[in-house]
Amino acid sequence: MKRFASIIAVVLLAASGAAIAQPAEQYIALPSYRVGPYAAGGSGFYGGIIDYFNLVNLSGGVNGVKISWEECETEYNPSRGVECYERLKTKNGGATLVEPLSTGVAYGILDRLAVDKIPMTMIGYGRSDAANGKVFPYVFPLITSYWNQAAAMIKYLGDKEGGMAKLKGKKIVHLYHDSAFGKEPLPVLEALSKQYGFELIKIPVTPPGSEQQSQWLQIRQAKPDHVILWGWGSMNAVAIKTAQRNGFPREKILGVWWAGSEEDTVPTGDAAKGYSAMTFNTPGNYPVMDEIRKKLYDAGKGNMADSTRIGSVYHMRGVSAAILWVEAMRTAQEKFGKGKRITGEQMRWGLENLNVDEARQKSIGAFGMLPVVKTSCDDHEGSGAVKVQQWDGKKWNAITPNWIVGDKALTRKLLEESSAAYAAEKKITPACIK
Repeated sequence: MKRFASIIAVVLLAASGAAIAQPAEQYIALPSYRVGPYAAGGSGFYGGIIDYFNLVNLSGGVNGVKISWEECETEYNPSRGVECYERLKTKNGGATLVEPLSTGVAYGILDRLAVDKIPMTMIGYGRSDAANGKVFPYVFPLITSYWNQAAAMIKYLGDKEGGMAKLKGKKIVHLYHDSAFGKEPLPVLEALSKQYGFELIKIPVTPPGSEQQSQWLQIRQAKPDHVILWGWGSMNAVAIKTAQRNGFPREKILGVWWAGSEEDTVPTGDAAKGYSAMTFNTPGNYPVMDEIRKKLYDAGKGNMADSTRIGSVYHMRGVSAAILWVEAMRTAQEKFGKGKRITGEQMRWGLENLNVDEARQKSIGAFGMLPVVKTSCDDHEGSGAVKVQQWDGKKWNAITPNWIVGDKALTRKLLEESSAAYAAEKKITPACIK
């Protein structure tokens, strides 16, 4: 019996040692939304994130560290989003990253991040001046901010007219979701309006935007040369269909990238054919999407109920977000210990030292799917490049072969001014965190 007891003790000790040797999981907080008028965007984006996490976990995680996550339904409501953040941040040993996919929620939790030492990404949205890491050390508007998107839109429209000088005397409508999201590009659009002499006509749409007849009546009366559709959720399909009813050419409408998904165009039928929108992903198929399809969906492990959405606009954006996070984890592990769970502070360092270049994209199976992203303390955005895509009635196609960059000198000037004002208001001494 003594010998038997000794064997059990050795086995238990070995088992406990094995458990100790297992690295803790890397926990990510996802205040998401899968119901309500913005469900299509949320379900596709977060579905893409979770699909990529599962793909990475299938291969053993990030140097052996598995990724875990928890969602909390916000319904795209700012107050609910703040509640979700507070609920999620201390779970599972503490969140090491948060992504709310909502400008309103991002603004609501922004001041808490440095205290909690949890970095927040804003993939293609949010507060644009947060690209200044000296003032916003825990905030990362990765890939391209709203300000650089707006600058690129005006550059594209100028090129379309035959040169930026040709914008003088033109009328451009900014039809926008009446929220922090919709108002975010206004400083850039107003500055460019003064610089190039075009008239900027601002027309708000009360969320969720299910009725827009009065706005399109205003547009018809104004007879603009271009309409920037800065919409989100169900507002976009309503805008495209209402424009058609009012006889406004879809070729003169250019959507923000949150108005450039299949969920925005398919419900409108022929009304969207020829409509263009911005994007920070190049439409198409990629090896990483084939892996997700084969290893997850063919095995019944995909996150989205509808497998036809694999590689769709929102899904691809979610996969892109997760790629950047996983690369930040790898980067941080190189500095703080390979195969170890990193803290929120270490994740912040990883996000600030990203370099997802073309070679790295090729090894991931995502070459050209997103622009090269290289961050620093001065630049938490990492790119600023965009493309324009057009709906052909069945799918999106890139109509600008190369990545477009707008007036970054202007956006940087505005960024410095705005972030300096924020620092003064909050009594922050701008500095890089070593």
